[in-house]
Amino acid sequence: MDLFTYQNEEQMPRAKLLADRMRPQTIEEYIGQSDIVGPGKLLRRAIEADQITSILLYGPPGCGKTTLAHIISKRTQGDFVKLNAVDASVKDVREVIDQARMTKNMYGRKTILFLDEVHRFNSSRQDALLPAVEQGIIIFIGATTENPFHYVNGALLSRSTLFQLHALTRDDALTAMRRALGDRDRGLGFMDLRVEEEALQHIASMAGGDIRRALNALELAAVTTPSQPDGSVRITLAVAEESIRKPTIRADESTQYDVLSAFHKSVRGSSDAALFWFLYAVEKLGMDPMTFVRRLIVACSEDIGLANPQAMVQAVTAMDAYHKIGWPEAKYNIAQAILFAVESPKSNAAAISIGNVMQTIEQIGSAEVPHHLRDTHYSGAMRLGHVGYKYPHDYPGHYVKQAYLPERIAKKTFYHATNQGMEDKIRQNQERRK
Repeated sequence: MDLFTYQNEEQMPRAKLLADRMRPQTIEEYIGQSDIVGPGKLLRRAIEADQITSILLYGPPGCGKTTLAHIISKRTQGDFVKLNAVDASVKDVREVIDQARMTKNMYGRKTILFLDEVHRFNSSRQDALLPAVEQGIIIFIGATTENPFHYVNGALLSRSTLFQLHALTRDDALTAMRRALGDRDRGLGFMDLRVEEEALQHIASMAGGDIRRALNALELAAVTTPSQPDGSVRITLAVAEESIRKPTIRADESTQYDVLSAFHKSVRGSSDAALFWFLYAVEKLGMDPMTFVRRLIVACSEDIGLANPQAMVQAVTAMDAYHKIGWPEAKYNIAQAILFAVESPKSNAAAISIGNVMQTIEQIGSAEVPHHLRDTHYSGAMRLGHVGYKYPHDYPGHYVKQAYLPERIAKKTFYHATNQGMEDKIRQNQERRK
């Protein structure tokens, strides 16, 4: 069992949390995101040259968005102002803009406004930023964990360069923790710590790519574990398991939309990954099973249709089972319906027929019902010319040719059956009726 040993008798109080103390101060110290801040990359060159333009940083919690802004604040020769959209008002933003305008006019110095959690700003608040960004009064840096295409005004988004940061890895968390263990000034290097490799590996795994969470767990383990007789502190796997129990799971709105999309596309693609996404969303993200059952019912018509009509029966029955017996018992019923849909032959002919009908409606404007199809259940109908309807059941095969559409589109066909599953029989019937 490998041990990392750091010895120093000096015991120094630390006011800030370890994650704050260990926040990188330079781009060289920054961990991860090499695709956007690696040597020679555009954003890194802009930071090093102090030539940052308005940008949006989008990524999951703990991936380094705020840290990157902090590094920019240390590097720039201009003024750097940080606001958090949770508690900042339009008045706060306007005060920053007014000060930035004065600073630029009097001293020729730029102002960078960092707005953390920009998705918390509603549309009108974001609009307050636009003129200042357009006129170059402020350089805007926004950070968000939510999909900016859903939560950031299009005008503001178009005036900013979007950089997507990805969740950090277990190795990134290990790098950060080892750095903290060896740093006497900002980290835990002032303590006599003996940390088992298994303990570090466990914390890194449970942190789920969130370096802040990994460092906080390491610090918790270090400061709450009793010292050995020789004054050292031993952090074992058991101690690490007490310090961080469950992995971090993102469950914001954007993630839920993405998971639901992956579920539907897996059903359409005949992949049992649909079952994985369903159970992951419900068991790990805490999403409502009904969200997926409703989407499944739609998929059974949109992507399966008459190729296997029983798919929708299975899905609706699963919904009924969920309402009657609840979760987790209905897990089996819903899983059965999902797998039935996955393994069903696929056809989007029903969905296409809807599009064909709607397109025709737009083209013709209004439609007049043919006389022979009009209601005849009243006296005087015949005098109005409501005659000529042929009753299909009176003919061989219970079918007879007659017009069912307005005269100008009488020969139009909207639904074209495929050769998939049961729909192939429908296709053959359509061919015989021509």
